[in-house]
Amino acid sequence: MKIHIDIDSFFVSAERTRDKSLCHKPVAIGGRGDSYIFAPTSSNQSINLDNSGAFLGAFFQTYDPTQKDIEKFIDADGKIRGILTTSSYEARKFGIKTGMSIREALSLCPELIVKAPDMALYKELSSRLHNYLLNKIPLIEQASIDEFYGDLKGWVEDSEVAFFIDTLRHEIKRDIDLPVSIGAANSKAIAKLATNMAKPFGCKTVFAHEHVEFVTNIHIKNFPGIGKSMQKKLLSYQIDTLGKLLKSRGIVESWSPYSRTLYKQVNGEDTQEIKPLHVRKSIGISRTFDSIIDRAELRRRVIILSRHLSHALMRLNALPTTYHVGISYELSQRSHANISQYRLFNELWFRKLCLSLFYKADTHKHLKIIRLSISCSNFTCNSRRELSLIEFDSDLKQHKLSQLIRELRDLYGLDILRFASEISFR
Repeated sequence: MKIHIDIDSFFVSAERTRDKSLCHKPVAIGGRGDSYIFAPTSSNQSINLDNSGAFLGAFFQTYDPTQKDIEKFIDADGKIRGILTTSSYEARKFGIKTGMSIREALSLCPELIVKAPDMALYKELSSRLHNYLLNKIPLIEQASIDEFYGDLKGWVEDSEVAFFIDTLRHEIKRDIDLPVSIGAANSKAIAKLATNMAKPFGCKTVFAHEHVEFVTNIHIKNFPGIGKSMQKKLLSYQIDTLGKLLKSRGIVESWSPYSRTLYKQVNGEDTQEIKPLHVRKSIGISRTFDSIIDRAELRRRVIILSRHLSHALMRLNALPTTYHVGISYELSQRSHANISQYRLFNELWFRKLCLSLFYKADTHKHLKIIRLSISCSNFTCNSRRELSLIEFDSDLKQHKLSQLIRELRDLYGLDILRFASEISFR
């Protein structure tokens, strides 16, 4: 059988490992757009490339323990800004939810303890749990910073799975001090669903003969993989539970190859293998900030983001061939620009490319911008045969220079060498 392991309220649980006074209290972790990256002085940014998670990006602000947590969300005008990235189960009883503004959360629960995120701590604990699981289960896949899959086939008899996962969750709590919930089933999708039903700090095993009964009354919105558009389509056919979905095979499978795969997953068919190692195919960086119309300042921010992403790409020794710049404006307007380039990567060329894509993407110059994103994909790490030979000699020199710059930044921080234009646009 396959199992799914999910750390309960991970960021809060991580904080509780070092501060026991937070236990059994309403606690939430706040988040902001991390505009520190654009500060004229050192932004104290950290980089993480070995742990891909839904909540942990490649770049994040280093935690400052000398500053009170709530102070990090109070602006100069005294207003509390920011949103919640997660909350404890004690806080959820007050109606507090992920994505809610800190101000609204405090109005619902004045005694709520709001902590600033410490991404380095979360990464460390996630890595510890990953290594711990590798000693317990022969095949482990890390799906995100707080989620793992394991394959027990040939390791634990099906009849012993329920006892195994119950023992495992208590061992993790004892040895790493993290509460986890674990689901087990014949497929990854149903194992994850079982985990969600078992939370918090619970476990659930779904055997093949129990599958239909288990999923019958579960709402379609609770199934991993059924997004809003698919929910809307299913509901238009009065299919609101997984049981009704299973009874509508002909309708569902007629829509698309995706819907056919979805039906198999809901039916408990094993369509996904455990993948111990993920080959990174892309990387990106984005930041949200208070609305800005000054294009000179926005160009400065594009350059800063490009510098950070360039450092990550040099660390990965990756050669991307597809580049993307996205813009989010006020009034919910969006725009983007893409290009494919087959050149040996270097930071100077990348900066110019990002600026040119920004100019191309900025189609609403009369609107203020609230978010910028840059991403690179379609890596060609293992072969350089497709790279352009026209600029190869000059690119090779710049690539070597970029490698030296990367080594300096690894030693002294991402801000040790910056473009002058990052300051001149101020």
